[in-house]
Amino acid sequence: MLTSLALILLVGLLLGRLSRALCLPSLIGMILTGVLLGPYMLNVLDETTLFISSDLRQMALVIILFRAGLSLSLKDLKRVGLPAFLMSFLPASFEILGTLLLAPLLFGLSIVDAALLGTVIAAVSPAIVVPSMLSVMDKGYGQDKKVPQLVLAGASLDDVFVIVLFTSFLSLASGQSMTLSPLTSLPISILMGLLIGWSTGWGIQFLFRSFHMRDTVKIIVLLSLSFLLLELESLLTGILPISGLLSIMAMGLTLNHFYKELAERLSNKYNKLWLGAQVLLFVLVGASVNVSYALEAGFAVVLLIGIGLAFRMMGVFLSLTPSSLNQKEKLFVGFSYTPKATVQAAIGGVPLAMGIASGDLILTIAVVAILFTAPIGAFLIEKTYQQLLSAPLHDE
Repeated sequence: MLTSLALILLVGLLLGRLSRALCLPSLIGMILTGVLLGPYMLNVLDETTLFISSDLRQMALVIILFRAGLSLSLKDLKRVGLPAFLMSFLPASFEILGTLLLAPLLFGLSIVDAALLGTVIAAVSPAIVVPSMLSVMDKGYGQDKKVPQLVLAGASLDDVFVIVLFTSFLSLASGQSMTLSPLTSLPISILMGLLIGWSTGWGIQFLFRSFHMRDTVKIIVLLSLSFLLLELESLLTGILPISGLLSIMAMGLTLNHFYKELAERLSNKYNKLWLGAQVLLFVLVGASVNVSYALEAGFAVVLLIGIGLAFRMMGVFLSLTPSSLNQKEKLFVGFSYTPKATVQAAIGGVPLAMGIASGDLILTIAVVAILFTAPIGAFLIEKTYQQLLSAPLHDE
């Protein structure tokens, strides 16, 4: 396992740096590292590392989502209110609708299987979007209208919405009757995630004010609480729906609201943690990708994904109708909602494992969606934010 981790970090850093030298986002090199080292190509990563891959990816997500929470403020969220709410479900709904219309024609899928496929490929990737938006925020772009904050807020709810729909359509596709419970759990999951995150954040800022401890110790405490929030979500499955990842972001936001000076210090430390965590995250996402599926996919799969993204862009522009964003800023938001990776890697193989007839095709399309949209989306974000968003005030 230690050898595998060494290869992941060293080769991931090397190819990430090479991507940078080629004027590409570093995560493209890291994903490529995972593809090369993974079980479907060179197969040099040991089984233990692959077995705990999902846990390692989740740890990396915890770091960047809490860091995102530390960068958000209630004032900013109020400014982006309605558009951010619409962004949490309209773009994904439009993409699912596009898949629902096209997949039966291209692949002969039933309506239910087409809907299930739509939910698998519709979720935006927090692993790519969150660090990209934080980078844009740190450089001061788009801050007059809080464009990166809008994307962060919408994307954090997008995954919750899509995964709930995925659960519902999976039940239908496997021959079970669909009840309202998964759909009604969506608002409960969001509200409980926000409430628990806020309560934990309020309590922890009170603890940090009352008892002196080094910032490094505070990081350990916060990471441990974040992991416990994810475990709480698992323990309460079927009893009380909770979005653990949303509660982690809410905890960071609350800490920023009540103890801003500490949030700024911790933000810098989380940035350092992310340097290593991002390599693990993107390399392990790449390792989950079976390239042979992608090579066998054919033009129809790429066509489906491309048209689905066109539908998603329509959903983005409709969501932003109530906002004051201009056309360039709306286009940037659309680009930001393009990348797919973590959710597709996590749920793409579930229908096949459950014996769904179209499971192999769904997994193939999920793999192609990652390979097609993750590098393109990351590239578009990095190469257009300076042209499409307002410049920092000190540059004006």
